[in-house]
Amino acid sequence: MTTDATEDLSGLEPSARSLLDAVIAMSSELDLSAMLERITRSACELTGASYGALGVLDLDGNLQDLITYGHQHEPTLQVVGKSNGRRARLDAEPESEADASDASEAEALLLVAPRTTDGGSHALRTGDAGKRKFLEVPLRIKDHDFGHLLLTDKAGGADFTNHDEQLVVALARAAGAQIERVRELELSEQRRKWLEASAELSRALTPPLEHTVALERMCETALPLMRAIGVGAGTRIEHGLVSGVAAVPGQEEQVRAVTEKVPFLIDRRIVEPLDLEADGLYVVVAPVRSSLAGRGALLAIYDKASAAHDQHERELFFGFAGQAALALDRLRAVEDRADLAVITDRDRIARDLHDVVIQRLFAIGLQLETLGRNPHRVEDLPKRLAEQVDALDQTIKDVRGSIFDLSNHDATSLRAQVREVVREYAGVMKFTPEIKITGPVDTAVPDAVRNHLLPVLREAVSNLARHAHAHSAQIELTLQDGEIRLVVRDDGSGVPEEAEESGLKNARARAVQLGGQLEIGPHSPSGTELVWQVPITAGV
Repeated sequence: MTTDATEDLSGLEPSARSLLDAVIAMSSELDLSAMLERITRSACELTGASYGALGVLDLDGNLQDLITYGHQHEPTLQVVGKSNGRRARLDAEPESEADASDASEAEALLLVAPRTTDGGSHALRTGDAGKRKFLEVPLRIKDHDFGHLLLTDKAGGADFTNHDEQLVVALARAAGAQIERVRELELSEQRRKWLEASAELSRALTPPLEHTVALERMCETALPLMRAIGVGAGTRIEHGLVSGVAAVPGQEEQVRAVTEKVPFLIDRRIVEPLDLEADGLYVVVAPVRSSLAGRGALLAIYDKASAAHDQHERELFFGFAGQAALALDRLRAVEDRADLAVITDRDRIARDLHDVVIQRLFAIGLQLETLGRNPHRVEDLPKRLAEQVDALDQTIKDVRGSIFDLSNHDATSLRAQVREVVREYAGVMKFTPEIKITGPVDTAVPDAVRNHLLPVLREAVSNLARHAHAHSAQIELTLQDGEIRLVVRDDGSGVPEEAEESGLKNARARAVQLGGQLEIGPHSPSGTELVWQVPITAGV
């Protein structure tokens, strides 16, 4: 008897239906574990074996998994780990007395996987030295052994025949092709999950977010998709090293201890993936090539070398590290943009205070000084004093607005949203509109009104940028006497009489829906003025 694949399958005709049924049943499985169980069971059913074992090998030729079916009447087949013994056949005659003596011993007869480069492999041993009491067939995928299928305890204590071997060889051939198909499906599903994880990570890394929290979310996103016991991450930023970890229950301390070695890796400026061993664990290091967020590394930490060397998982992990770097860059860029917006607003506030408030106070001081020299000679003194009082009131309002702008950094505030809408069109217009906001618009304007106001403002600014041909513009948002009033005026060419309302028609409808009104007309001496006014109680 030999275990080599035979080309003569003429003996299969009597059992062709059983073999075909087994192949069809096997082909219906899309889960690899279920398929391996099906293969083992089908082999037993085809040959009448009471017990079957499928030993799955890893890339190093070591036993990775063992799938069994049925039971042995007398347990003679067992996994014993690595063996350096030669491959023996049950039907081989002993070449010498020494070999015959060895074969009589319970553990002398070996069925082993093909030798690795170091001569070792996992072995399956039998204590039964009789001929043809078990059958072994390799299960191959392309050019390498996926595993070995072993059958024993044929019904009635009979020996296995050549016909039995032919059946199992044919089943193993079909199984190899089907296993490859299922593995490709599983790999495709893994890729899909990694892509979804990368997209979810980009959505999750939204400012404001601390760098440590961002790294922890990276690790938490990657861990469920891997066979690792933990994932660690670290980056070197301006304030020093920042790290984060995620681990399966019970492994937190080991994972954190390995992650603490990240500074050494980062300072080496790694640019390619590395394989390391630390504290008895296997570590796969992927560089995080971030341009804005600092040098970093992502670590997959395994307790088994075979899992760490899974080429498909490694490639997906390295790809995720690249996506994580982009997500960190995006987070940093958005944070920098927000900081720049705050600085720009502060510069604008400082300019307004100097150009408007201080100059107005200086003018009021000159007027009061003039009036104070000869008050008896000034005609309409009460009227002129009242004008200066009004000017002071307006100055106080401007100062209050500037103070509120400086103290409010909430990106969801109505003030911030108004400025953001105008900022979106800054690149289209050759000037920056003057924005003036009066009243507690952030706290008093309900969402029902805000959700209409912002689209109206966007439409007005869009028209200003595209059609007005203006050199300057003013945007005023005022909350007074229970009404919110939006005014957009410019010094452009005005609205042509034959112009058709499109977006402005929607703005008018929004105002009517909230119980308000929209007015649009010429602005003196040139340009257009839009006034959108609604009560803040609308929709409440």
